[in-house]
Amino acid sequence: MNPTPPKRPVNGVLLLDKPQGISSNTALQKARRLYRAEKAGHTGVLDPLATGLLPVCFGEATKFAQYLLDADKAYTATLKLGEASSTGDAEGEIIATARADISAAEFQTACQALTGAIRQVPPMFSALKHEGHPLYEYARKGIVIERKARDITIYSINVEAFDAPQAVINVRCSKGTYIRTLSEDIAKHIGTFAHLTALRRTETAGFNISQTHSLEALEALDEAARDTLLLPCDVLVQHLPRITLDDESVKMLKFGQQPEFHAVNLPAGTPIRVYSENGGFIGLADYLADKGRLKAVRLMNTAA
Repeated sequence: MNPTPPKRPVNGVLLLDKPQGISSNTALQKARRLYRAEKAGHTGVLDPLATGLLPVCFGEATKFAQYLLDADKAYTATLKLGEASSTGDAEGEIIATARADISAAEFQTACQALTGAIRQVPPMFSALKHEGHPLYEYARKGIVIERKARDITIYSINVEAFDAPQAVINVRCSKGTYIRTLSEDIAKHIGTFAHLTALRRTETAGFNISQTHSLEALEALDEAARDTLLLPCDVLVQHLPRITLDDESVKMLKFGQQPEFHAVNLPAGTPIRVYSENGGFIGLADYLADKGRLKAVRLMNTAA
């Protein structure tokens, strides 16, 4: 039996095209094994049914993964009208039926009604926690937990294809949006049911599905070729303002001190990307405007 290859320090971001039928964590662990990475994490869960863009963070990149959780996202979703499922998607059992002879005009009107700032109740089959346990564990036992409606924004719903009872929509939305629930709410507006039969995440935080790599494609490469596909850790925080510090100020930050820094037009309470004079990414810092100083938030543990 071949021994397990030793792990190695890998730092960077892999844009993975998650396949259907496995959890986000399973996809993460497969990618981690291919890279022999010591540390890995992902930036937002996709259901087993869902495919598409799943940024995987290795090593130091895991420190900045949380900044992608707040990002807007885009999906392509396939709905089947006239049928409700126990899970809101094709993995559940059909629990109710209603009219499916929906017109394209009815469907378009319902999509428009669900566009904009809306409130959405998260589904029971979700990873949200209640008393330390994900809601889907309660749902599998037939227990319903009361969930509070949350404010979300649906920026756009474009109907890509419609042939009742099937519909394909492209959705751009804010963080925290459940597309399964959105499809059910669209159907409810028409007076019927719906569930997802397919879901694909196509964008998140400026990344696009065209930039992704499948597990099969990664397996076909040698390690050196795989490494060239990794993006630098700071791609996760490209939306934040950037500053460059001299070597002495960088050293102070790394030692937990607060170097002087004076700037205008830096937003209060927003982390700032810090780079060394040679262009190396140092990490994130808070600008303490009242003191004219910088305070470290998250720093890279690598030479830069």
